[in-house]
Amino acid sequence: MQTDIAQKLSCAQQLYTAWKNGELSRDNANAPLVETILIPGRPTKPELVHPKQVKQRKLNTPEGQRALLHAVAHIEFNAINLALDAVYRFRDLPDAYYGDWLQVAAEEAYHFSLLQQRLMEVGCAYGDLPAHNGLWEQACKTDHDVLIRMALVPRVLEARGLDVTPGMMQRLHEAGDTQTVAILEIILRDEIGHVRIGSHWFHYCCAQRGLEPEATFRQLLRDALPAPLRGPFYTEARLQAGFSATELEQLIEMEKNWGEDAACRRE
Repeated sequence: MQTDIAQKLSCAQQLYTAWKNGELSRDNANAPLVETILIPGRPTKPELVHPKQVKQRKLNTPEGQRALLHAVAHIEFNAINLALDAVYRFRDLPDAYYGDWLQVAAEEAYHFSLLQQRLMEVGCAYGDLPAHNGLWEQACKTDHDVLIRMALVPRVLEARGLDVTPGMMQRLHEAGDTQTVAILEIILRDEIGHVRIGSHWFHYCCAQRGLEPEATFRQLLRDALPAPLRGPFYTEARLQAGFSATELEQLIEMEKNWGEDAACRRE
């Protein structure tokens, strides 16, 4: 597993290019067994801490802008590993699945490179600040089933980025940080596509198993999340990313009724 940042970025791009050029092939018969990966390829820093220990700072200060950039960079770096793990781990899907997730890995690497450069411009480097391991922990929890992975990583964790990014962009714009806003515009555009890929393969898996997608997604949310997804939701982006209007209505309804539902589940 590659821990060197520059090598990981380069390899992610090279893998996707090689796939597009027909230079890679799948050989499940002779491939080594899939292993659980508790620690993915990553550098020794940043220090990983509990989410509550990651300080929140106001975006109208240089410290706050650096903290935000570092947090987003950490998400994008983890997203490279998540995309590559989706390729490595789940081996019985159509070729298009692997092309999709190799594309995601390459785009996440590009996003990270933009953020890495911007961090340098504001006097910081990836690893200078602590971060949390929530994304990879969710990868480990969903490593047994591709349907659950597609539901709970792209359609929950990455889709949450669609909801919060416009607000971050607005606050950064008000603070005069137009350079970071421009990077977040690129990330938001591409992340809609990444969530759409997750939606596509979630629906594919549901069809293969004879499951109704909207009911299945709703049940997975209830089973897996300790608290409801919190709005407001970026409706336009989520619709572009493969959510149905019914699903968006259900997310709002689940947030409203979560306390009552949780009490029923405990009884």
